[in-house]
Amino acid sequence: MKLQIGENIKSLRKAANITQETLAEMLGVSCQSVSRWELGVCYPDMELLPAIAQIFRCSTDSLLGIDDATEKAKVNRYLERFQAAINKGKVQECIDTAREGVAEFPNNYALLNKLMYALFISGDEDGNIPEWKENMEKYDKELVALGERIQKHCPDQDIRLEATARLAFQHVEMGRKDLGRSIYDTLPPKELCRENQIWWGLKEEEKLPFLRKEVLADYESLRGNIWMLSQQDRIPDQDAVMMIKKIFALDNLVYDGKPSPDNWLTARLQCDLSKLYAKLGLEQPMYEHLHLTARAAKAFDLRPERQTCTSLLLGDIEEKSIDFETDDTRPLTEIMRDKWLSVSAFDPYRQEEPFRDLLRSLGA
Repeated sequence: MKLQIGENIKSLRKAANITQETLAEMLGVSCQSVSRWELGVCYPDMELLPAIAQIFRCSTDSLLGIDDATEKAKVNRYLERFQAAINKGKVQECIDTAREGVAEFPNNYALLNKLMYALFISGDEDGNIPEWKENMEKYDKELVALGERIQKHCPDQDIRLEATARLAFQHVEMGRKDLGRSIYDTLPPKELCRENQIWWGLKEEEKLPFLRKEVLADYESLRGNIWMLSQQDRIPDQDAVMMIKKIFALDNLVYDGKPSPDNWLTARLQCDLSKLYAKLGLEQPMYEHLHLTARAAKAFDLRPERQTCTSLLLGDIEEKSIDFETDDTRPLTEIMRDKWLSVSAFDPYRQEEPFRDLLRSLGA
């Protein structure tokens, strides 16, 4: 087996922001020796390995790169535990799991990225995290440090770009909007992304699944953008109603007239329609869409572990419930009852029996 010690030393050194000169001084060797290790010309003496591992806070096996399979298996177990926790909205468990993984593998960027993500969502006001404001302040410096480290040193482009975008958002959220915008400006434009360029390099058997994956991604993007457009204050309520209806028309087109399998977003959209009808004083369609909201929320809470849907444009799509991520531990029916239906638009109807019946059906 070819040892990867030179590549590992170089990666660890850059991640620790240590120069070759500094590492050479710490080990009592020449700078040329460190350079030759990293170029793969020769290996460091065996007696130096414990000292090098101690500097980088890793095991000698990891440094030698001879236990990659074991490390990968352990990292995957941490990632699986993280996904199971985020699926249930257990954000503190996510943080603890990521910290445990990083403590064992301090230079694994997948784990560092998950830690950054967990710290970030712990400051989300949309979840049921009472201390979300405190978390925003408490984790700000650590979030920025993690983002800058990943941005600067991570060799995995997908992880690096994800962390960069999150770093920009963190600056914006904390009032450093100009800094966040400047980081956003470093991201590649849409027309230069991998998905827009790779077509010419695909094999024939890769083209059909690639195109269907792109149709799905573009559909989800368009769906989200229309929804955000409907939420803008300058959009009249009547226009917002039409925009949300266009999303349902888009769902109908993509899924060949069958309901969208995304019951969470369906519930949210139906509730938004109900709110708009309430503001417009249209009681009958308001109640109609409130019941559709409840139906979709209940379907989401009872969703199977796996489900498959088929459409002409998308082919066979398998969805796993474990892939859903949230920072709220409550079932969706409870979120609908206690959060979505608490907005002032529903106040004129709150004491009506049909509205109270709906709340009771949601467990009130």
